[in-house]
Amino acid sequence: MLDAVERGLLQALQIDGRVAFSLVGAVLGVSDQTVARRYARLRNEAGVRVIGAVWPEAVGRQLWLVRVRCVPEAVAGLARALAKQAETTWVQIASGGAEVLCMVQAVTDTPAAESTVLSRLPRTPRVTGVSAHRVLHPFFGGSESPLTKNGQLTAEQCARLSPPAAKRVTGPVELSTEDNALLEALALDGRAGFRSLATATGWSQTTVRRRLAELRSGGVVYFDVDVDPALLGLWTSAGLWLTVAPGELAAAGEALAEHPQVSFAAATTGVSNLYASVQCPTGTALYEYLTGPVAALPGLLSVETAPSMRVVKGASPIVG
Repeated sequence: MLDAVERGLLQALQIDGRVAFSLVGAVLGVSDQTVARRYARLRNEAGVRVIGAVWPEAVGRQLWLVRVRCVPEAVAGLARALAKQAETTWVQIASGGAEVLCMVQAVTDTPAAESTVLSRLPRTPRVTGVSAHRVLHPFFGGSESPLTKNGQLTAEQCARLSPPAAKRVTGPVELSTEDNALLEALALDGRAGFRSLATATGWSQTTVRRRLAELRSGGVVYFDVDVDPALLGLWTSAGLWLTVAPGELAAAGEALAEHPQVSFAAATTGVSNLYASVQCPTGTALYEYLTGPVAALPGLLSVETAPSMRVVKGASPIVG
């Protein structure tokens, strides 16, 4: 069980993954040494990781939500294989073990190659169906907003911890070899020190500090927290595939973004044009959410609920 300091620290990291522990301590009313010890415990015992992530549009990539159905005995092996692919950013087994759901980053400036996940999946043995849905517009999650809905901090405390607002990237940014080395190091540990990052890039610590600030303010890199929702008492997770009248899609997506149960929401292509990842304490709470706030969404025509059974790969590139 998490205590008040650990819950506050988790929320602070969701606001700014590289926030100084001294600032977190000042906000929570404890010493920075206490914050550092609690972070070490969360990392070592609970698997919490701060991840530096690149917004796909910044590097000429598209985000796709991919649903893969296969024979039941092949689900676990397929999920593990997908988790090992660099193109996948998270992979989970869903719908009672009947399908694998993953997020895929596809390169936009070249035709799909034979080696890419999207092109290979339909020809994979024992796969019975594949549906790919391009993410058109995120309403919540990723670089759009930190996951601060299930925390104890006040609005004033959140404001103290918030980094400067970043620009929204609208097209590919040219990255150097050193930039890519920096981003790869941050993907493994978003809180890596400047000395470690300098070693990874060959730059001086001053150059690393300046370049990281540029990439953050330019909307190229953001920080995510890979954390098991169960640590926050959220034991029931599901993906919602919603069909909404086109004229109400923006309003429905914006309403979803305000729901405390939602950790990711985006407009997508396909028959279902709105997707949301949700977490609730219990199955009863999920039922109440579906029959209450979800049912009240403007323009809602239908909802398919796909319970998440197991997360094989989260935000971190390290497969558990």
